[in-house]
Amino acid sequence: MSTLYFFFSSLLFLLLASQSHSHSHSFLIPLSHTLLPLDNYSSLHHLLKTSTLRSTNRHRHRHLPDHHHHHHHHHLSLPLSSGSDYTLSLSLGPTASPTTVSLFMDTGSDLVWFPCSPFSCILCEGKSPPNSPPPPPPPQETHLVSCSSPSCSAAHSSLPSSDLCAAAACPLDDIETSSCHSHPCPPLYYAYGDGSLLAHLRRGRLSFSPNPNPISLPNFTFACAHSALAEPVGVAGFGRGPLSLPAQLAALNPSLASRFSYCLVAHSFLPDRLLRPSPLILGRAADPDRPDLGFVYTPLLPNPKHPYFYSVSLEAVSIGSTRIRTRPDLASVDRSGNGGMVVDSGTTFTMLPTDTYSLIASEFDKRMTKSGFDRAVETENQTGLKPCYYYLPSRNSGREVPGLALHFKGNATVALPRRNYFMGFKSEGKSVGCLMLMDGGGGDGDEEEYSGPAGTLGNFQQQGFEVVYDLEGGRVGFARRRCTALWDELARG
Repeated sequence: MSTLYFFFSSLLFLLLASQSHSHSHSFLIPLSHTLLPLDNYSSLHHLLKTSTLRSTNRHRHRHLPDHHHHHHHHHLSLPLSSGSDYTLSLSLGPTASPTTVSLFMDTGSDLVWFPCSPFSCILCEGKSPPNSPPPPPPPQETHLVSCSSPSCSAAHSSLPSSDLCAAAACPLDDIETSSCHSHPCPPLYYAYGDGSLLAHLRRGRLSFSPNPNPISLPNFTFACAHSALAEPVGVAGFGRGPLSLPAQLAALNPSLASRFSYCLVAHSFLPDRLLRPSPLILGRAADPDRPDLGFVYTPLLPNPKHPYFYSVSLEAVSIGSTRIRTRPDLASVDRSGNGGMVVDSGTTFTMLPTDTYSLIASEFDKRMTKSGFDRAVETENQTGLKPCYYYLPSRNSGREVPGLALHFKGNATVALPRRNYFMGFKSEGKSVGCLMLMDGGGGDGDEEEYSGPAGTLGNFQQQGFEVVYDLEGGRVGFARRRCTALWDELARG
């Protein structure tokens, strides 16, 4: 499911935008992020290094052997990696005195949770935004979910019982017996790429206060975490499960769960840039005057083991005019739920299997070297990105960075703008640029037998696109957008 502790905290408000198409309504929600002062950290290199490590850990946690794998959170980046998290605000409890929380938006998980006092978190120093308020108590007028509730069964259905019982000492058998109706749902144990938590399911009123019409959902199910390891910030899960935010909002309007989209504004690792909100649209309606709004679509792959993933088939990657076929498991999911590429708003950088990544990086390096770019090896060592080059755009006349395109099943080609795969920045006083894809491991030479997705499409590569999740149509679509202009257009109604 599913993260940037270091840069982003949420702001702003929730806005309801009405759409006239097919008598449907859509919610327009601002995804926000606030950069922390750069002098809180040793250098930009440190931030990029942290970002690459978090992306790698989140991806590789999905590939642990089955006896180590936990259902919901393959999060390393539940808060994403540095410089790349997107947050939204929710209010829970009575409308007169609600508890407002800022949560990371994550299509890689399907549960809404946040820390509640009393809250104890080990190894959480430096992972919360500065001056952030202490965790709130459980919201007023909310109550624990009964173990006989379908929500309790849904939350526990795919968790390995041995792991849960070892962590929480809870008899999972109670959930399946008629005698448990008076007992609360057992605590949930989640493991992430760099942490874990214990949480209790609660139910209460979820409120939005858009202008002009307030919206509320009286029986929203969420989780309060009271103890955690390296996980101090909450998440709004947008995965394909019944407890995800869009699925529960379907009680207001079924279309809210069947089709939603977001358009992520460009990342900045620099503190002096004012970043505008990124629009998140629940119930994204099609426009009859502009069929499919310019989207190219690729079908969702069913995943019998991880049904909450948005898995797609990546068939090839082009570097310039050279088309590189990916390894077969990036294009399909087997009966055990292994393979495919997960579209994930909660991971920063795209992760690819070692052999596919190596072919892409080698072709990219060949073309950059041929154009006269010199490798910046020290920057590679400091950031974890590779390959990197000495690169000054104003002085590179006649020396071109090769184009990069992703080819998905269904003849869906997504040509990335340069900033989505090659980022320029200062390193030791020199201008450099790096390929912003990552080696996700899982190559033929790995000692362990991995399971889980073969690749992850990170949010860095999604910036500047509207990404629509069309669950009725069983597909994901991509369309180039000016995200700030889209926000302004939709906010005006």
